[in-house]
Amino acid sequence: MANIAVTDGMDPVAVNNLINAGHNVVEQHYTQEELTSGALTDFDAVVIRSATKLSSEVIEKSSNLKFIGRAGVGVDNIDLDAATKSGIVVCNTPQASTNSVVELTIGHLLASCRHIPRGDRGLRDGLWEKKLLKGSELSGKRLGLIGFGRIAQGVAAVALAMGMECHAYDPYLPTKIARKFECTMHDDVDSLFQLCTHISIHCNLTDETHHLVNHERIVMMPTSAPNGVSCGNHIVNCARGGIVDEDAVLNALNSGDLTSAALDVFEVEPALENPLVQHPNFHGTPHIGAATLEAQARIGEEMVTLLIDFFQGNRPHSALN
Repeated sequence: MANIAVTDGMDPVAVNNLINAGHNVVEQHYTQEELTSGALTDFDAVVIRSATKLSSEVIEKSSNLKFIGRAGVGVDNIDLDAATKSGIVVCNTPQASTNSVVELTIGHLLASCRHIPRGDRGLRDGLWEKKLLKGSELSGKRLGLIGFGRIAQGVAAVALAMGMECHAYDPYLPTKIARKFECTMHDDVDSLFQLCTHISIHCNLTDETHHLVNHERIVMMPTSAPNGVSCGNHIVNCARGGIVDEDAVLNALNSGDLTSAALDVFEVEPALENPLVQHPNFHGTPHIGAATLEAQARIGEEMVTLLIDFFQGNRPHSALN
């Protein structure tokens, strides 16, 4: 039997499955101060989402920890080097939330181009802004995908069905995979910005990608589509906070260099004091990419499999170290 901490919530069915498998599960969120004081010391495993930060200090204080499960994709809130040095296996659930993030990305793209958030805000304020909210279609526009893994491939499939022309930059992906999705691969990210009116981000947050979307690249973006429509330029990020320089986006929205921006992830969360939130050409969501009933059920199911495999002495299929 293993003692398992679930700090950011998990599907109830998954929790019951772990208990039925003979494990002890404690569902409790801990503050950063509690974590650095050794709150996880008595646990063999911890399952986290994005709210819990497992720094090297936290990991050093968690002397019995053998397994870290990230219920989701991004692991920038886990010090992988520290976990590896301590002999802790780190796993994520890379496939379970794919469809949910694909759909949210498409939703943000549509909302940006059809002024759905601004129209809603106007109605709530007693305004009928029909003449001001002439939007543009996604069909006939160029979509640039930064990163071309599972989620970006899913976005490309939907975008192609809607009549978009897809381009991507991913230095780690074989070109033949892009051909399967009728997507043109670029050798450098700048050429993507120079060509595409719509940009969607789907890469991990690393030292290399931090503030990859910055002022210099935003002003490269065209505002007219190949079909001649003045559709403006639009940026969507449902990947990780910090890839987009939010100050640069706000300045570009203010100057008119950028038509709209939509973020599900922010550099500092919760983003309640972020000035971007108040800009009329910005809309956002509070990191809900994987927040669907279906995704949470799949994530929970996959995490149960990972934990049971690990404590039966097997190496989990999604181990990252």
